Amino acid sequence: MKYYSFTDSPLVSPDEFFMKEALKEAQLALEADEVPVGAVVVSKAKIIGKGHNLTQRLNDVTAHAEMQAFTAAANYIGAKYLTDCTLYVTLEPCVMCAGAAFWAQVGRIVYGASDPVRGFSIHSKNILHPKTELIGNILEAECSSIVKRFFLEKRNKS
Repeated sequence: MKYYSFTDSPLVSPDEFFMKEALKEAQLALEADEVPVGAVVVSKAKIIGKGHNLTQRLNDVTAHAEMQAFTAAANYIGAKYLTDCTLYVTLEPCVMCAGAAFWAQVGRIVYGASDPVRGFSIHSKNILHPKTELIGNILEAECSSIVKRFFLEKRNKS
Protein backbone atom coordinates (compact mmCIF):
# COMPACT_ATOMS: atom_id res chain seq x y z
CA MET A 1 0.00 0.00 0.00
CA LYS A 2 1.39 3.39 -0.96
CA TYR A 3 1.05 5.98 1.78
CA TYR A 4 0.42 9.58 0.83
CA SER A 5 1.35 12.63 2.81
CA PHE A 6 -0.51 15.92 2.79
CA THR A 7 2.69 17.61 1.68
CA ASP A 8 2.13 15.93 -1.70
CA SER A 9 -0.53 18.59 -2.46
CA PRO A 10 -0.17 21.79 -0.42
CA LEU A 11 -2.66 23.87 -2.50
CA VAL A 12 -5.79 22.51 -0.76
CA SER A 13 -6.76 22.17 2.89
CA PRO A 14 -5.74 18.92 4.58
CA ASP A 15 -9.41 17.96 5.01
CA GLU A 16 -10.11 18.43 1.30
CA PHE A 17 -6.92 16.63 0.29
CA PHE A 18 -7.68 13.55 2.37
CA MET A 19 -11.37 13.55 1.45
CA LYS A 20 -10.29 13.38 -2.19
CA GLU A 21 -8.26 10.30 -1.25
CA ALA A 22 -11.37 8.80 0.36
CA LEU A 23 -13.29 9.59 -2.85
CA LYS A 24 -10.72 7.54 -4.77
CA GLU A 25 -11.58 4.62 -2.52
CA ALA A 26 -15.30 5.23 -3.12
CA GLN A 27 -14.61 5.08 -6.86
CA LEU A 28 -12.99 1.65 -6.38
CA ALA A 29 -16.15 0.49 -4.60
CA LEU A 30 -18.30 1.86 -7.44
CA GLU A 31 -16.22 0.01 -10.02
CA ALA A 32 -16.76 -3.20 -8.02
CA ASP A 33 -20.55 -2.59 -7.91
CA GLU A 34 -20.41 -1.91 -4.17
CA VAL A 35 -22.14 1.02 -2.48
CA PRO A 36 -19.53 3.71 -3.24
CA VAL A 37 -18.19 4.69 0.16
CA GLY A 38 -14.49 5.22 0.75
CA ALA A 39 -12.42 5.91 3.84
CA VAL A 40 -8.87 6.75 4.83
CA VAL A 41 -7.26 6.98 8.26
CA VAL A 42 -4.62 9.67 8.65
CA SER A 43 -1.93 10.11 11.29
CA LYS A 44 0.59 12.94 11.26
CA ALA A 45 -0.54 14.04 7.78
CA LYS A 46 0.01 10.55 6.37
CA ILE A 47 -2.52 7.94 5.22
CA ILE A 48 -1.99 4.84 7.33
CA GLY A 49 -5.12 2.92 6.39
CA LYS A 50 -7.68 2.98 3.64
CA GLY A 51 -10.67 1.02 2.51
CA HIS A 52 -13.90 0.94 0.59
CA ASN A 53 -17.09 -1.05 0.92
CA LEU A 54 -16.58 -4.76 0.33
CA THR A 55 -19.89 -6.11 1.65
CA GLN A 56 -20.91 -7.76 -1.63
CA ARG A 57 -17.50 -9.14 -2.52
CA LEU A 58 -16.88 -10.59 0.93
CA ASN A 59 -20.54 -11.44 1.60
CA ASP A 60 -20.05 -9.67 4.93
CA VAL A 61 -22.38 -6.98 6.25
CA THR A 62 -19.57 -5.62 8.45
CA ALA A 63 -17.16 -5.01 5.55
CA HIS A 64 -17.79 -1.26 5.43
CA ALA A 65 -15.15 1.19 4.22
CA GLU A 66 -14.49 2.48 7.74
CA MET A 67 -13.96 -1.01 9.13
CA GLN A 68 -11.46 -1.80 6.38
CA ALA A 69 -9.60 1.46 7.05
CA PHE A 70 -9.58 0.94 10.84
CA THR A 71 -8.13 -2.54 10.46
CA ALA A 72 -5.43 -1.36 8.06
CA ALA A 73 -4.51 1.59 10.32
CA ALA A 74 -4.37 -0.55 13.48
CA ASN A 75 -2.16 -3.05 11.68
CA TYR A 76 0.09 -0.26 10.43
CA ILE A 77 0.66 1.26 13.88
CA GLY A 78 0.53 -2.06 15.72
CA ALA A 79 -2.08 -0.87 18.21
CA LYS A 80 -5.86 -0.90 18.52
CA TYR A 81 -6.34 2.72 19.55
CA LEU A 82 -6.38 5.45 16.90
CA THR A 83 -6.48 8.43 19.27
CA ASP A 84 -4.11 10.58 17.22
CA CYS A 85 -5.80 9.70 13.93
CA THR A 86 -8.46 11.20 11.70
CA LEU A 87 -10.98 9.11 9.80
CA TYR A 88 -12.00 10.65 6.47
CA VAL A 89 -15.09 8.97 5.05
CA THR A 90 -17.21 10.01 2.10
CA LEU A 91 -20.53 9.22 3.82
CA GLU A 92 -21.53 9.77 7.44
CA PRO A 93 -20.77 6.56 9.34
CA CYS A 94 -23.56 4.19 10.30
CA VAL A 95 -24.14 3.18 13.91
CA MET A 96 -21.83 0.15 13.58
CA CYS A 97 -18.93 2.18 12.20
CA ALA A 98 -19.47 5.00 14.71
CA GLY A 99 -19.37 2.37 17.46
CA ALA A 100 -16.13 0.97 16.06
CA ALA A 101 -14.73 4.52 15.99
CA PHE A 102 -15.73 4.81 19.66
CA TRP A 103 -13.86 1.63 20.60
CA ALA A 104 -10.83 2.66 18.53
CA GLN A 105 -10.98 6.10 20.20
CA VAL A 106 -10.56 7.88 16.85
CA GLY A 107 -9.47 11.47 17.47
CA ARG A 108 -11.39 13.07 14.58
CA ILE A 109 -14.00 12.00 12.10
CA VAL A 110 -14.41 14.04 8.93
CA TYR A 111 -17.20 12.99 6.60
CA GLY A 112 -18.36 14.22 3.24
CA ALA A 113 -22.10 13.68 2.87
CA SER A 114 -24.68 13.27 5.62
CA ASP A 115 -26.73 10.08 5.61
CA PRO A 116 -30.26 10.97 6.69
CA VAL A 117 -31.37 7.32 6.46
CA ARG A 118 -28.57 5.24 8.00
CA GLY A 119 -26.18 7.79 9.53
CA PHE A 120 -25.38 7.45 13.22
CA SER A 121 -26.39 11.03 14.02
CA ILE A 122 -30.09 10.30 13.45
CA HIS A 123 -29.85 8.13 16.57
CA SER A 124 -27.39 9.98 18.79
CA LYS A 125 -24.10 11.80 18.48
CA ASN A 126 -23.20 10.24 21.84
CA ILE A 127 -22.27 7.05 19.98
CA LEU A 128 -18.84 8.57 19.35
CA HIS A 129 -16.11 8.69 21.95
CA PRO A 130 -16.48 11.89 24.02
CA LYS A 131 -13.08 13.14 22.84
CA THR A 132 -13.78 12.56 19.14
CA GLU A 133 -14.09 15.73 17.09
CA LEU A 134 -16.73 15.52 14.34
CA ILE A 135 -16.66 17.58 11.13
CA GLY A 136 -19.15 17.12 8.32
CA ASN A 137 -19.89 18.23 4.79
CA ILE A 138 -16.33 18.35 3.43
CA LEU A 139 -16.64 18.06 -0.38
CA GLU A 140 -20.30 17.23 0.27
CA ALA A 141 -21.41 17.65 -3.36
CA GLU A 142 -18.83 15.20 -4.71
CA CYS A 143 -19.41 12.71 -1.91
CA SER A 144 -23.19 12.69 -2.21
CA SER A 145 -23.12 12.67 -6.02
CA ILE A 146 -21.33 9.32 -6.31
CA VAL A 147 -23.80 7.63 -3.94
CA LYS A 148 -26.86 9.19 -5.60
CA ARG A 149 -25.61 8.14 -9.04
CA PHE A 150 -25.06 4.57 -7.85
CA PHE A 151 -28.58 4.17 -6.50
CA LEU A 152 -30.15 5.94 -9.47
CA GLU A 153 -28.44 3.50 -11.83
CA LYS A 154 -29.59 0.57 -9.67
CA ARG A 155 -33.20 1.78 -9.82
CA ASN A 156 -33.00 2.33 -13.58
CA LYS A 157 -31.72 -1.23 -14.14
CA SER A 158 -34.63 -2.83 -12.30
